[in-house]
Amino acid sequence: MANYPLYALWATPRSTSTASEWMMRMRGDMACFHEPFGEAWYQGPEARAPRPAPPGRRKQDLTFQAVIDRLQKAAETRAVFLKDMPHHCDHLWTDDFLNTFQHSFLIRDPAKVLTSLHKSYLKAGRTDSGFEAHEISFEPQRQLFDLLKARTGQAPVVIDSDDLLADPPSMAEAYCSAIGVPYIESALTWDPGCRAEVLWYDNDDSIWHESLKNSDGLKAQPRKDVDVSALPSGLQAFYPEFLEHYNALRQHRIQV
Repeated sequence: MANYPLYALWATPRSTSTASEWMMRMRGDMACFHEPFGEAWYQGPEARAPRPAPPGRRKQDLTFQAVIDRLQKAAETRAVFLKDMPHHCDHLWTDDFLNTFQHSFLIRDPAKVLTSLHKSYLKAGRTDSGFEAHEISFEPQRQLFDLLKARTGQAPVVIDSDDLLADPPSMAEAYCSAIGVPYIESALTWDPGCRAEVLWYDNDDSIWHESLKNSDGLKAQPRKDVDVSALPSGLQAFYPEFLEHYNALRQHRIQV
């Protein structure tokens, strides 16, 4: 039985989520987990990914229940923070599962998410993104948000990536206050370098965590619009539906 709270931050890909996770790691007062359900979704014996890990990278003991057990075990001795994506665990959303966590959401303009995904695939030398809508997680994110809101009558905590990057100290403080943990200003800075804790998917050459590896903290960055029409047609086609889901959560975002 967990003695301490388990805080879950549900994000889409390419939404500043791993940097946000790293900020929580730098606090030093929580056991932090990087996409633990995603690891089982890709690499476990119950893998549900459209492109799961090859047999040589499968982990036969990494069931979804094993992930839950590991999180709850960690919460016996300290608070737990995990960052993950809703589509990695949408088949698990029972009352018991939902009651396990204190939920919050990190959202980002889908134009920027899709553009970042496309750029990352180009860096990897791939010309066809091959993404399915479900694994970009906008619809699962909204489904989970709506489910939690319906259960409690209150909207869960939501932060927007653009707001966070416009004013990291203020937004980080507001987020900590909203989930009920002390704000630790020093957690917004760190030394550049390899982040082995987030590399279960690949290795230190990861295209997904290059920005985090080269960063030294969450710092204000100028916000820029992006042109969806410059994307491949397959990604453009996702945009209208993703925008609807994004806007549904955005109206509930923390504002400072």
